[in-house]
Amino acid sequence: MELTLQSQHEYDKLRSGEMTPAMAAEYLRDGKIRTRGFAETLRQLCPEGNLQARITAALQEDEPEANPESVARRVRNWLSGQNQPVNREDIFRIAFALGLSEGDASLLLGLCTGYGIHYRDGRDVVYAWFLRMGRSYAQARDFFADLPPVPRPDSPPETVSSQLTHELQNLFLRAQTQEDLRECYIASLDKLGALHMRAYFYFEKYLDQLVRPAPAWGGLREPDYSMEAIMRQYFSLHMPSGRNRQGYSVVQKLIKQNWPNATALKNIRQHKEDVTRKLLLLLYVVTENVVDGEYHEIDEEYVSAQERLEDHWWTLNAILNDCGMPALDLRNSFDWLVVYAITAEDEAMSERMERVIDELFSDVR
Repeated sequence: MELTLQSQHEYDKLRSGEMTPAMAAEYLRDGKIRTRGFAETLRQLCPEGNLQARITAALQEDEPEANPESVARRVRNWLSGQNQPVNREDIFRIAFALGLSEGDASLLLGLCTGYGIHYRDGRDVVYAWFLRMGRSYAQARDFFADLPPVPRPDSPPETVSSQLTHELQNLFLRAQTQEDLRECYIASLDKLGALHMRAYFYFEKYLDQLVRPAPAWGGLREPDYSMEAIMRQYFSLHMPSGRNRQGYSVVQKLIKQNWPNATALKNIRQHKEDVTRKLLLLLYVVTENVVDGEYHEIDEEYVSAQERLEDHWWTLNAILNDCGMPALDLRNSFDWLVVYAITAEDEAMSERMERVIDELFSDVR
């Protein structure tokens, strides 16, 4: 993966192994990472033109009943960096209004929601086609509204091909007309839905290691851990509890945002909620990707810390790509913390992350 100069600088800093957890916490706390946000990314994608006026006009056209001042303020806050859109429909509206490509729209979706365009979601696949063909948001919305709903099975399928999403993407790429698109959609109804199955696959693989820990040598197998026990033992990591973020810095808010809890784990396990990108990265850290009992050369003493980091870097990015999630971004404060954690040598990755979190949030406990 080609890194920007700033990201390469951060990668080299982490690769050097010279930062203690206290130094890493101070680095994050002092805001020395120039985080990559929605507004900056959008201006890179659309360097010309009055973005605020174009986006505001598009949203007001699509929501004529909305308060114009409220819409304008919402867009102004997005572009000033105060917050960013989290509703996928809003992000698609922005993509159509600015004439973004399918790939650029997927980039924005990934940045703001953790998932890019997903080709097993009926709405996503239709909107992607209309973006690709240079059509309007209104045309895409009306076309989708006229399609039959995707059936919702009572339970998720037991086995799903890892290539199904790519197969569907290739199928819809061949649609040249709206009639082709309609035929593809109807023919694929049984394959659409059951979103993000690859992310569930990794979630369940990692979680199983925590629910059913391997017994110590010669010992008896322990009873299965509850979600509450897993939260306490593996995911607390000294992260402050509670929803109150008063007095938090921007970096503290970004790292704490969407931190998992026992209820979320239960809902994701039952496929009632999607696997978040943050949870998938945390699972990698707390399990150290040791899930198959197989021999891994990177655990050998002769493998350097730099080689070990590179192996984890490529493995994690392959997993994220497989799940339709954005690759590791070292201008994202949580991603930076994850990469710092996987450089651990004489301690567990989770312990290394815990020490940074302990230092980073010491002023708000």
